[in-house]
Amino acid sequence: MVYVTFLHYFLTLIRKTQGIMTFSIVAWDPTTQMTGVAVSTKHLAVGALVPHARASVGAIATQGQTNPLLGIYGLQLLEKRATSSSSTVDLSVEDIIHLVLKDDPDRHHRQFHLVDHQGHTAAWTGKDCVGWAGHFTFPYFSVAGNMLVGEATLTAMADAYRTKEGMEFCERLLQSLEAGEHAGGDKRGRQSAALYVAYRDAYPYLDLRVDHHHNPIAELRHLFEESRKEYYQSFRQSMPSQHPRTAYSMMANYLADEPTNAWAAELASAADRLPPESLSAPVNPERQEALTEA
Repeated sequence: MVYVTFLHYFLTLIRKTQGIMTFSIVAWDPTTQMTGVAVSTKHLAVGALVPHARASVGAIATQGQTNPLLGIYGLQLLEKRATSSSSTVDLSVEDIIHLVLKDDPDRHHRQFHLVDHQGHTAAWTGKDCVGWAGHFTFPYFSVAGNMLVGEATLTAMADAYRTKEGMEFCERLLQSLEAGEHAGGDKRGRQSAALYVAYRDAYPYLDLRVDHHHNPIAELRHLFEESRKEYYQSFRQSMPSQHPRTAYSMMANYLADEPTNAWAAELASAADRLPPESLSAPVNPERQEALTEA
Protein backbone atom coordinates (compact mmCIF):
# COMPACT_ATOMS: atom_id res chain seq x y z
CA MET A 1 0.00 0.00 0.00
CA VAL A 2 2.83 2.40 0.85
CA TYR A 3 4.51 1.62 -2.48
CA VAL A 4 1.29 2.22 -4.45
CA THR A 5 0.71 5.52 -2.63
CA PHE A 6 4.27 6.65 -3.34
CA LEU A 7 4.02 5.67 -7.00
CA HIS A 8 0.75 7.59 -7.36
CA TYR A 9 2.32 10.66 -5.76
CA PHE A 10 5.42 10.41 -7.94
CA LEU A 11 3.39 10.05 -11.15
CA THR A 12 1.24 13.05 -10.18
CA LEU A 13 4.36 15.10 -9.56
CA ILE A 14 5.78 14.07 -12.93
CA ARG A 15 2.59 15.11 -14.73
CA LYS A 16 2.64 18.52 -13.03
CA THR A 17 6.26 19.11 -14.04
CA GLN A 18 5.73 17.80 -17.59
CA GLY A 19 7.77 14.69 -17.04
CA ILE A 20 11.25 13.49 -16.37
CA MET A 21 13.43 15.09 -19.00
CA THR A 22 16.35 12.81 -19.62
CA PHE A 23 18.96 11.31 -21.89
CA SER A 24 19.52 7.57 -22.00
CA ILE A 25 20.97 4.61 -23.84
CA VAL A 26 19.52 1.10 -24.06
CA ALA A 27 21.71 -1.70 -25.41
CA TRP A 28 22.13 -5.43 -25.95
CA ASP A 29 25.61 -6.93 -26.07
CA PRO A 30 25.68 -9.85 -28.54
CA THR A 31 28.94 -11.18 -27.11
CA THR A 32 27.89 -11.56 -23.46
CA GLN A 33 24.10 -11.34 -23.99
CA MET A 34 23.96 -8.68 -21.31
CA THR A 35 21.38 -5.92 -21.68
CA GLY A 36 20.87 -2.65 -19.87
CA VAL A 37 20.15 1.05 -19.58
CA ALA A 38 22.20 4.08 -18.57
CA VAL A 39 20.27 7.29 -17.88
CA SER A 40 20.57 10.75 -16.37
CA THR A 41 18.18 13.66 -15.76
CA LYS A 42 17.42 16.87 -13.90
CA HIS A 43 14.84 15.15 -11.71
CA LEU A 44 14.75 13.07 -8.55
CA ALA A 45 15.49 9.32 -8.58
CA VAL A 46 15.51 8.58 -12.31
CA GLY A 47 16.62 4.99 -11.64
CA ALA A 48 13.32 4.22 -9.91
CA LEU A 49 11.14 4.73 -12.98
CA VAL A 50 12.94 5.08 -16.33
CA PRO A 51 15.19 1.99 -16.80
CA HIS A 52 13.71 -1.49 -17.31
CA ALA A 53 15.65 -4.60 -18.34
CA ARG A 54 15.26 -8.36 -18.13
CA ALA A 55 17.78 -11.11 -18.81
CA SER A 56 17.33 -12.89 -22.16
CA VAL A 57 14.55 -10.41 -23.05
CA GLY A 58 15.82 -6.86 -23.62
CA ALA A 59 15.86 -3.34 -22.20
CA ILE A 60 13.56 -0.31 -22.23
CA ALA A 61 13.75 3.33 -21.21
CA THR A 62 10.44 5.13 -20.70
CA GLN A 63 10.81 8.87 -20.33
CA GLY A 64 9.39 12.25 -21.36
CA GLN A 65 6.15 12.43 -19.40
CA THR A 66 7.20 9.21 -17.76
CA ASN A 67 4.90 6.28 -17.16
CA PRO A 68 6.87 3.37 -15.63
CA LEU A 69 3.98 1.01 -16.38
CA LEU A 70 4.89 1.32 -20.07
CA GLY A 71 8.30 -0.16 -19.30
CA ILE A 72 6.70 -3.02 -17.38
CA TYR A 73 4.18 -3.73 -20.15
CA GLY A 74 6.86 -3.46 -22.79
CA LEU A 75 9.07 -6.04 -21.08
CA GLN A 76 6.10 -8.38 -20.73
CA LEU A 77 5.47 -8.17 -24.46
CA LEU A 78 9.14 -8.65 -25.29
CA GLU A 79 9.34 -11.68 -23.01
CA LYS A 80 6.19 -13.21 -24.48
CA ARG A 81 7.61 -12.61 -27.95
CA ALA A 82 10.95 -14.21 -27.00
CA THR A 83 9.46 -17.34 -25.45
CA SER A 84 6.15 -17.97 -27.21
CA SER A 85 5.52 -20.30 -30.11
CA SER A 86 2.36 -18.36 -30.97
CA SER A 87 1.87 -15.49 -33.42
CA THR A 88 3.39 -13.15 -30.83
CA VAL A 89 6.80 -14.00 -32.25
CA ASP A 90 5.81 -12.25 -35.48
CA LEU A 91 5.61 -8.90 -33.70
CA SER A 92 8.39 -6.48 -34.62
CA VAL A 93 9.94 -4.16 -32.07
CA GLU A 94 8.00 -1.34 -33.76
CA ASP A 95 4.81 -3.34 -33.17
CA ILE A 96 5.70 -3.58 -29.47
CA ILE A 97 5.88 0.20 -29.20
CA HIS A 98 2.60 0.55 -31.08
CA LEU A 99 0.86 -1.87 -28.73
CA VAL A 100 2.24 -0.14 -25.64
CA LEU A 101 1.24 3.36 -26.75
CA LYS A 102 -1.82 2.92 -28.95
CA ASP A 103 -4.39 3.48 -26.17
CA ASP A 104 -2.29 5.98 -24.22
CA PRO A 105 -3.94 9.44 -24.29
CA ASP A 106 -0.57 11.01 -23.39
CA ARG A 107 1.50 9.19 -25.99
CA HIS A 108 2.56 12.41 -27.69
CA HIS A 109 4.19 13.47 -24.42
CA ARG A 110 6.04 10.16 -24.08
CA GLN A 111 9.49 9.09 -25.13
CA PHE A 112 10.14 5.36 -25.27
CA HIS A 113 12.94 3.26 -26.74
CA LEU A 114 13.92 -0.39 -26.53
CA VAL A 115 16.23 -3.17 -27.64
CA ASP A 116 15.27 -6.84 -27.81
CA HIS A 117 17.25 -10.06 -27.27
CA GLN A 118 18.39 -10.08 -30.89
CA GLY A 119 19.61 -6.49 -30.94
CA HIS A 120 16.61 -5.06 -32.80
CA THR A 121 15.82 -1.50 -31.70
CA ALA A 122 12.89 0.89 -31.99
CA ALA A 123 12.00 4.27 -30.51
CA TRP A 124 9.19 6.78 -30.15
CA THR A 125 9.45 10.50 -29.44
CA GLY A 126 6.06 12.15 -29.08
CA LYS A 127 5.47 15.36 -30.97
CA ASP A 128 4.69 17.21 -27.74
CA CYS A 129 7.87 16.27 -25.89
CA VAL A 130 9.40 19.38 -24.36
CA GLY A 131 12.47 21.20 -25.72
CA TRP A 132 14.88 19.54 -28.12
CA ALA A 133 13.79 15.91 -28.23
CA GLY A 134 14.71 13.00 -30.45
CA HIS A 135 16.28 9.58 -30.77
CA PHE A 136 18.75 7.59 -32.86
CA THR A 137 18.46 3.81 -33.27
CA PHE A 138 21.22 1.42 -34.34
CA PRO A 139 21.67 -2.34 -34.34
CA TYR A 140 22.05 -3.41 -30.70
CA PHE A 141 21.59 0.04 -29.13
CA SER A 142 19.49 3.19 -29.11
CA VAL A 143 19.91 6.67 -27.62
CA ALA A 144 17.12 9.11 -26.81
CA GLY A 145 16.58 12.34 -24.94
CA ASN A 146 14.36 15.36 -24.47
CA MET A 147 14.74 18.89 -23.13
CA LEU A 148 18.38 18.68 -24.23
CA VAL A 149 20.69 21.45 -25.36
CA GLY A 150 20.58 19.85 -28.82
CA GLU A 151 21.14 16.65 -30.76
CA ALA A 152 24.88 16.81 -30.00
CA THR A 153 24.16 15.04 -26.71
CA LEU A 154 22.78 11.98 -28.47
CA THR A 155 25.39 12.06 -31.24
CA ALA A 156 28.15 12.02 -28.63
CA MET A 157 26.50 9.14 -26.78
CA ALA A 158 26.14 7.08 -29.95
CA ASP A 159 29.71 7.78 -31.09
CA ALA A 160 31.11 6.86 -27.68
CA TYR A 161 29.24 3.55 -27.62
CA ARG A 162 30.03 2.60 -31.22
CA THR A 163 33.76 3.28 -30.89
CA LYS A 164 34.13 1.20 -27.72
CA GLU A 165 33.28 -2.19 -29.21
CA GLY A 166 34.96 -4.93 -27.18
CA MET A 167 34.93 -2.89 -23.99
CA GLU A 168 33.25 -4.39 -20.90
CA PHE A 169 29.52 -3.76 -21.34
CA CYS A 170 28.77 -1.84 -18.13
CA GLU A 171 31.77 0.42 -18.66
CA ARG A 172 30.70 1.01 -22.24
CA LEU A 173 27.21 2.14 -21.17
CA LEU A 174 28.64 4.48 -18.54
CA GLN A 175 31.12 6.03 -20.96
CA SER A 176 28.27 6.71 -23.38
CA LEU A 177 26.36 8.51 -20.63
CA GLU A 178 29.46 10.52 -19.69
CA ALA A 179 29.93 11.53 -23.33
CA GLY A 180 26.33 12.79 -23.46
CA GLU A 181 26.89 14.94 -20.41
CA HIS A 182 30.12 16.39 -21.78
CA ALA A 183 28.27 17.31 -24.98
CA GLY A 184 25.62 19.28 -23.11
CA GLY A 185 23.20 16.87 -21.48
CA ASP A 186 19.93 18.11 -19.99
CA LYS A 187 19.66 21.87 -20.49
CA ARG A 188 18.13 22.35 -17.03
CA GLY A 189 21.12 20.85 -15.21
CA ARG A 190 21.81 17.63 -13.32
CA GLN A 191 20.23 15.74 -10.45
CA SER A 192 20.11 11.94 -10.78
CA ALA A 193 21.57 9.07 -12.81
CA ALA A 194 21.38 5.28 -12.98
CA LEU A 195 23.03 2.24 -14.53
CA TYR A 196 20.91 -0.92 -14.73
CA VAL A 197 22.20 -4.13 -16.33
CA ALA A 198 20.55 -7.57 -16.54
CA TYR A 199 22.30 -10.85 -17.23
CA ARG A 200 21.20 -14.47 -16.74
CA ASP A 201 19.16 -13.92 -13.56
CA ALA A 202 15.83 -12.47 -12.49
CA TYR A 203 17.70 -9.98 -10.32
CA PRO A 204 19.97 -7.35 -11.93
CA TYR A 205 23.63 -7.95 -12.66
CA LEU A 206 24.25 -4.32 -11.71
CA ASP A 207 21.83 -1.73 -10.34
CA LEU A 208 23.51 1.54 -9.39
CA ARG A 209 21.52 4.71 -8.65
CA VAL A 210 22.34 8.27 -7.72
CA ASP A 211 18.98 9.70 -6.68
CA HIS A 212 19.87 13.28 -5.75
CA HIS A 213 23.30 14.82 -6.30
CA HIS A 214 24.80 18.00 -7.74
CA ASN A 215 27.02 15.90 -10.04
CA PRO A 216 25.16 12.60 -10.48
CA ILE A 217 27.11 11.07 -13.36
CA ALA A 218 30.43 11.65 -11.61
CA GLU A 219 28.92 10.08 -8.49
CA LEU A 220 27.63 7.18 -10.61
CA ARG A 221 31.18 6.70 -11.88
CA HIS A 222 32.37 6.62 -8.25
CA LEU A 223 29.81 3.94 -7.38
CA PHE A 224 30.73 1.96 -10.47
CA GLU A 225 34.42 1.97 -9.58
CA GLU A 226 33.50 0.88 -6.05
CA SER A 227 31.53 -2.03 -7.53
CA ARG A 228 34.67 -3.20 -9.33
CA LYS A 229 36.59 -3.70 -6.11
CA GLU A 230 37.48 -7.15 -4.82
CA TYR A 231 35.06 -7.20 -1.89
CA TYR A 232 32.02 -6.50 -4.07
CA GLN A 233 33.12 -8.70 -6.96
CA SER A 234 33.62 -11.62 -4.56
CA PHE A 235 30.22 -11.03 -3.00
CA ARG A 236 28.47 -10.72 -6.37
CA GLN A 237 30.05 -13.84 -7.82
CA SER A 238 29.10 -15.86 -4.74
CA MET A 239 25.39 -15.18 -5.29
CA PRO A 240 23.18 -18.00 -6.63
CA SER A 241 22.55 -17.90 -10.35
CA GLN A 242 19.58 -19.22 -12.26
CA HIS A 243 19.38 -18.65 -15.99
CA PRO A 244 15.84 -18.03 -17.31
CA ARG A 245 16.14 -21.27 -19.30
CA THR A 246 16.64 -23.14 -16.01
CA ALA A 247 13.75 -21.31 -14.37
CA TYR A 248 11.37 -22.20 -17.21
CA SER A 249 12.54 -25.82 -17.18
CA MET A 250 12.02 -26.10 -13.42
CA MET A 251 8.50 -24.68 -13.69
CA ALA A 252 7.71 -27.02 -16.57
CA ASN A 253 8.88 -30.04 -14.55
CA TYR A 254 6.78 -28.94 -11.59
CA LEU A 255 3.67 -28.39 -13.68
CA ALA A 256 4.07 -31.63 -15.61
CA ASP A 257 2.42 -33.47 -12.72
CA GLU A 258 -0.39 -30.93 -12.44
CA PRO A 259 -3.73 -30.79 -14.28
CA THR A 260 -2.45 -27.69 -16.08
CA ASN A 261 0.09 -29.71 -18.03
CA ALA A 262 -0.57 -27.59 -21.12
CA TRP A 263 1.36 -24.87 -19.31
CA ALA A 264 4.21 -27.32 -18.79
CA ALA A 265 4.49 -27.94 -22.52
CA GLU A 266 4.49 -24.21 -23.22
CA LEU A 267 7.16 -23.53 -20.59
CA ALA A 268 9.36 -26.37 -21.80
CA SER A 269 9.08 -25.02 -25.33
CA ALA A 270 9.91 -21.53 -24.07
CA ALA A 271 13.02 -22.84 -22.31
CA ASP A 272 14.24 -24.41 -25.56
CA ARG A 273 13.94 -21.07 -27.35
CA LEU A 274 15.99 -19.09 -24.81
CA PRO A 275 19.74 -18.53 -25.37
CA PRO A 276 22.00 -21.26 -23.92
CA GLU A 277 23.57 -21.05 -20.48
CA SER A 278 27.10 -21.70 -21.69
CA LEU A 279 28.26 -18.12 -21.25
CA SER A 280 29.65 -17.36 -17.82
CA ALA A 281 29.34 -13.98 -16.13
CA PRO A 282 32.04 -11.49 -17.17
CA VAL A 283 34.69 -11.12 -14.50
CA ASN A 284 36.46 -7.89 -13.57
CA PRO A 285 40.04 -8.30 -14.93
CA GLU A 286 41.43 -7.37 -11.49
CA ARG A 287 39.20 -10.00 -9.90
CA GLN A 288 40.27 -12.56 -12.51
CA GLU A 289 43.92 -11.85 -11.75
CA ALA A 290 43.29 -12.31 -8.03
CA LEU A 291 41.51 -15.60 -8.64
CA THR A 292 44.38 -16.81 -10.85
CA GLU A 293 46.98 -15.91 -8.25
CA ALA A 294 44.97 -17.63 -5.52
